[in-house]
Amino acid sequence: MKHAAIILALATSATLATVPAEAKGCLKEAAVGGVGGHFIGKGHGVAGAAIGCEVGHHRAKVAARRQSATTQRHHG
Repeated sequence: MKHAAIILALATSATLATVPAEAKGCLKEAAVGGVGGHFIGKGHGVAGAAIGCEVGHHRAKVAARRQSATTQRHHG
């Protein structure tokens, strides 16, 4: 069963890697968090996905801020 979950996680990650960045980092981190939560215990997959989504969104926001600061520094 663990092998099937690992294969599913890898396949999901590969699929989500091709999704446009409109989700601002949520999808990929939610998949990772959901798999991690699943291995922790029953019912934790959803919580892990929610937390993963928030982490991904935060990382995307930080990266966007850095990109904006770099762009302003070079052009202004």
